[in-house]
Order: sequence, then C-alpha cells, then structure tokens
Amino acid sequence: MRLLIGALLSLLVAAAIGLGSTWLALSRGVAFGAVTLGAWTAYPRAGSADVDPYARASISRNGLLPVGLGDGVAFIARGDDAGRPLDGHCEVRVAGTTPQARYFTVTLYRPDGSLVANSLGRYGFTSQELVRKADGTFEIVVAPRARPGNWLPTGGVERYMLVLRIYDTPVGIATRAEREAPMPSITVPEGCS
Repeated sequence: MRLLIGALLSLLVAAAIGLGSTWLALSRGVAFGAVTLGAWTAYPRAGSADVDPYARASISRNGLLPVGLGDGVAFIARGDDAGRPLDGHCEVRVAGTTPQARYFTVTLYRPDGSLVANSLGRYGFTSQELVRKADGTFEIVVAPRARPGNWLPTGGVERYMLVLRIYDTPVGIATRAEREAPMPSITVPEGCS
C-alpha cells in the first residue's frame, strides 16, 4: 500500500511540475532561439517549420500569426532600454533607426495582444508615414496626451508593448549584436513606471 501511495504522490508531483512549467513558458512568452537587441526581443524561428514546441503552443494559445522567416521578423518591447516597464501614463520616446528593411511598422498593443483603444484610431506607424529628421533618424512619442510629430496615444492604459515588424530584411536567426542591427532606443523618464 505504501508503494502505491508513494507512486501516486510522485506522479502528482511530476505532473504538477510539468504542467506548471509548461504554463509558465506559455504565459511568459518563453521560447528558444530569441534574438534580443536592446529592449527588443524577437523569435525569428516562430514563423518557420523549425519552431520549437513552446513557441508553437504559445502561437496556438494566443491565436497569433507570426511573420514568416522569409518575409521578415517581429520584435517586441515590453520595457525600455533600462528594463523599466512601458507605462501608458508616461511619455515614452522611441528614437533612432531600424535595421535595413524594405518596410517596417511600429504598433502599440496591450499586454494581452489587443490594440490599445483610443479615440483617434491611431495604433501605429509604417515606415512610409513616419516624419524623419534630416539624418534619416526618427522619434516616436508614446504618451497619453497629444504631442507634435510622430505621436502614438496610449489612452492611459497601465501597461503596453510595442511591436516592430521589419519586412524583407537580413535580420534574423544569425543576428546577435546591436552593431549588426541598429534598433531604436526606448526611454522612459526617471521616476515613471
């Protein structure tokens, strides 16, 4: 009888650990083969046949359609370059350049993957819409109140994420250093988070 109870207890503990770690991996966006450049993280293999099982399960769970590996790559930022979370009550600046690409988009999402609602219906910018400086760099201000230039309204949400989709680009699985692929910097003011 002790052997049976011990075996059942071991089975329950193993099942709890296995299911718990799977839930953690799916809810936190943990997948293999991540490329991190500054505050931006991408999973280039998510849009290929070589996708790992955790990324495949996360894609299925969230109902997302990843960018195909041959088409481009999607980078996600949930915090700034210093690791502070993106707060919808603060003025966050996204500035710099993007890696070489034919086309890109920057879009504002809630942490659950839905678009951030706002009265203007403005959810992001494309590379063709951005107002650029003379040197080719750009600056996007993500804030609850209107700003001149490239402004994305947060609607006052507590947390959000930015998604930078880069199409027809050499950035991908082999990219490992920021000098290989310059990414826009993200700054949150001190005392805001």
